[in-house]
Amino acid sequence: MTLTTPQREPGSLVEPGQSSPILDVVVPVYNEEIDLEPCVRRLRDYLTERFPYPFRITIADNASTDSTLEIAAQLQRELPEVVVLHLDQKGRGRALHAAWSASDARILSYVDVDLSTDLAALLPLVAPLISGHSDLAIGSRLSRGSRVVRGAKREIISRCYNFLLHGALAARFSDAQCGFKAIRKDIADRLLPLVEDNEWFFDTELLVIAERAGLRIHEVPVDWVDDPDSRVDIVATALADLRGVMRLLRSFARGRIPLTALRGQLGRAPLGADGKPGIIAQLVRFGCIGVVSTVAYLVLYVLLRGSIGAQPANFLALLLTAIGNTAANRRLTFGVTGRDGAGRHQLQGLVAFGIGLGLTSGSLAALHATDHSPSRVMELTMLVLANLVATALRFALLRWWVFRPRTAQA
Repeated sequence: MTLTTPQREPGSLVEPGQSSPILDVVVPVYNEEIDLEPCVRRLRDYLTERFPYPFRITIADNASTDSTLEIAAQLQRELPEVVVLHLDQKGRGRALHAAWSASDARILSYVDVDLSTDLAALLPLVAPLISGHSDLAIGSRLSRGSRVVRGAKREIISRCYNFLLHGALAARFSDAQCGFKAIRKDIADRLLPLVEDNEWFFDTELLVIAERAGLRIHEVPVDWVDDPDSRVDIVATALADLRGVMRLLRSFARGRIPLTALRGQLGRAPLGADGKPGIIAQLVRFGCIGVVSTVAYLVLYVLLRGSIGAQPANFLALLLTAIGNTAANRRLTFGVTGRDGAGRHQLQGLVAFGIGLGLTSGSLAALHATDHSPSRVMELTMLVLANLVATALRFALLRWWVFRPRTAQA
């Protein structure tokens, strides 16, 4: 099915007597013949009772091989608010890109077909976009006030992934992958052509570009219950996301994404004078990033320790968190923006990494030399102490060498 998209300027989102829907809720599906009908009926009932404006539900079927498309077509014939968009290729990002690009609604959103997120959060999600206060909105499972039921494995992976985004890409939003998001149509028209990913990284890429363009992202705490029958391959998705992070870093470094133009067209001017924090603020931010880095390091070490041994696990865990730590401190602690000097900063940060590696590896070697079978608690205690010393040295190096203004160096 083909939907038309009339051109319009950003402005008032609700006009008297308009015929096109205010909200278009996209449900991307692939082989969901069991969950599709109850999801759509429940979603339609909720919107009919609670949403005061015209709405549409778009079922975006991306190359299903079971009876999903037939069920979607039946729902379209039966329910006037439901339309079907069929794609011949798989990919959640591809489905959202196609459905959002073709829609004529003022607010575009999507929900996962399993409805893991409580629909009570839908109105708080779209209200700031309708009012014009915000440009995008996301449901967050990691915000204060969220209530989440899921296994420890998914919880650890989710938090490590978001820590990586905060470190490597200086992202400030709390939850990139929750299947519960909304965006203004005029904003989507500008951002979608810049998003390359057609799979699960689509959400992250869209949010990072929007944030760097100065757009306002509204977060809504959600109630979320994990679907035990989810067919998402966690490992494959995680690896694809890591490739997406590296691709985005290269794109920003090479200036392939026109952030300056986007900020001028859509973004909000920064508040304050020069945005450079003082030493007290630097210490506070550095300490917070250090705590998060240490927790992430310990989690990675524990996950890797059993399969590759103590020293390799220590090396990989420290390397990954060091890269994220340098990027986070560059942007958040020392107020350095733009890509100028980013490569040099990471190279200089490797010196601090070498010091941390020497301290932690030396402490492990010393521990194993005195005790051939130390307990895991003793290992972690020794590593925490070594990391505290490395952290103090790291702050000194970052402040007075790595991120010292070049004019001061001259």
